Amino acid sequence: MKYQSLAIDRPESLVFGSAPHPLATRSGMVIGGGCVYPELNFTLPPMEITADTMPRVLQHYREIIRGALERAAELESDGVVVEFETLPPMTENPDWGMAIIRELLNGMDRFNGSHGLKSVLRVTPNDNREFFRPPVMRSGYHLDRMIELFERAAAEGAELLSIESVGGKELHDDALIAGDIASVIFSLCCVGARDMRFLWTEIVRIAGQHGAVAAGDTACGFGNTAMVLAEQKMIPRVFAAVVRAVTAVRSLVAYECGAVGPGKDCGYENPFLKAITGFPMAMEGKSAACAHLSPLGNIAAATCDTWSNESVQNIKLLGGMAPTCYMEQLIYDCRMMNAAIGEGSEGVATYQRWAVGSDARFDPQAYILAPVNVIRIANAVVGETNHYRAGCSAALAAVDVLKDGMGSGQLRIPDRERIWLDTIGETVAALPEREDDFIAAQLELADPSKFLAAEYGL
Repeated sequence: MKYQSLAIDRPESLVFGSAPHPLATRSGMVIGGGCVYPELNFTLPPMEITADTMPRVLQHYREIIRGALERAAELESDGVVVEFETLPPMTENPDWGMAIIRELLNGMDRFNGSHGLKSVLRVTPNDNREFFRPPVMRSGYHLDRMIELFERAAAEGAELLSIESVGGKELHDDALIAGDIASVIFSLCCVGARDMRFLWTEIVRIAGQHGAVAAGDTACGFGNTAMVLAEQKMIPRVFAAVVRAVTAVRSLVAYECGAVGPGKDCGYENPFLKAITGFPMAMEGKSAACAHLSPLGNIAAATCDTWSNESVQNIKLLGGMAPTCYMEQLIYDCRMMNAAIGEGSEGVATYQRWAVGSDARFDPQAYILAPVNVIRIANAVVGETNHYRAGCSAALAAVDVLKDGMGSGQLRIPDRERIWLDTIGETVAALPEREDDFIAAQLELADPSKFLAAEYGL
């Protein structure tokens, strides 16, 4: 592992709007440099995406960027991040994805010229590799088109490159339903980490070749899946909280390969990554309820550098089109955070205390994101020599944090879930010391009809 110590080792230094290694964009925004920026993400209303419907698709994105940036200019935003997450057909057909990217860049250029509105585009191609079953990860049709879209987007002027990669998800989904923490660690820290290194070595190369920025990945398909299942009472919330801590090990690999942030919004593991790397991070919370429910509405803002809505469909609301309405909401959220920053360390500490205190005691998934707990878990990660051991240490640290919170009365955990903390801790403590022994044991259990070990170099 590259990181052996924390870039931010004090909870009071792990704050919103400020990162040890801020990112300056071409337009002059400085992410993590003393200001929180809104990051708007949007998608189509329910419709087919075909060659015949592409004119309508382009019209949607043309209207989205015009309406959202017009509102941002009216509200005198200091700058905005625009994220375009492709839908699967837009990655499978890079020409379609590129047509949309051009519409967005043209709209951003127009508002920069007419209103002086600073903006930066994040492009996040959908990872279609899982569409083959069992997934083919290191070659083939879906990988080739995804890499082509990354290349062309960076060459066209997309500045931030991100992805929600899916390596190991074919194992992790079953591990969640089974409550199998050993398989969670295997899928995230052995399988997923190897896929991350393969993929992010290429993304960093592309970014460097075209003067773009390798921004970061997200374990959305892992940690957020656990969060949604916990919200639906299908798995324990304490289990989802421990999974979240372990996802940080997987997502860290992007930064080991050369990513520099801002980490992608739906990665609720980003506070751990900010503490470890010092790079700025996007986060989402209450203003992302249009995309998913969560117990992390306010605490997610405690350490953010951009503040996102996750994604919203281009549909009509009473106030206007939904992306325009959400741009307004995000700008007002950021104004409040930036007003706190303007009052100095006391203002930052007060706002962060409210953001943390309003969520942390209600859910273990929120509790582990309190800066003091983030530092504790992040320290466990950087104290290890490989990703497998780091995953084990993250899990054990999360269990200890939750037990301490429960014992101090700062965290409420239902009686039915408390036994899970002992079960998780005992299971992880009994895992093999050597990664090779652990991998061998897990490969014996893996279903070859779902998982191809060779696709991960195993």
